Amino acid sequence: MELSASILSVAAALTLGAMSPGPSFIMVARTSLAVSRQDGIAAAVGMGVGGVFFSVVALLGVLAILAAVPLLHLVLKAGGGAYLLYLGYRIWRSARQPLVLEVTSSQGSPTRVWRSFILGLTTQVSNPKTAIVYASVFASLLPSEVPSFALVALPIMIFAIETIWYSVVALALSSPAPRARYLASKAWLDRAAGAIMSALGLKLIFDTQQS
Repeated sequence: MELSASILSVAAALTLGAMSPGPSFIMVARTSLAVSRQDGIAAAVGMGVGGVFFSVVALLGVLAILAAVPLLHLVLKAGGGAYLLYLGYRIWRSARQPLVLEVTSSQGSPTRVWRSFILGLTTQVSNPKTAIVYASVFASLLPSEVPSFALVALPIMIFAIETIWYSVVALALSSPAPRARYLASKAWLDRAAGAIMSALGLKLIFDTQQS
């Protein structure tokens, strides 16, 4: 039960992080608008594959540290909570910043789709913030001992979160009406995500002080 709750908490935190507009969000949105919806989905799959890479690296690194220094779990948990609190503040602060998307039209091709996949993958793996977020979330929310099946399930879950969310972005923002609705609601959506992530960070810090 504790492990299930931890995995669900990881999923919630990483989903909120993915939903926060940033370079990856803008890249997928602009690919959908400037090239094609198909290219946007290909970029989303690339984002998912990049997420798997970072999740495996972060998992192995965090578990190795915890195995070597068990007491470090509390320190990492507090640090991860502080980082989530910081991310929540950043999301809230930037909620009213406009999201600039250039709208052009172009037909996709197999070559472009492959290039869009590579673009999504390289955008994900070239962003060191992603690795920091994964490591912070894992250190904060996972127990000190993680069974082997969870080591397989977590990267698969992260692939699903990244790919599904950015596919939704590609599908929605490539159509005029959903794009207009999202841009009109962006400030409230970002504030909600920032508030939830900040609350999660505060809870982790509070739990560490109670331990």
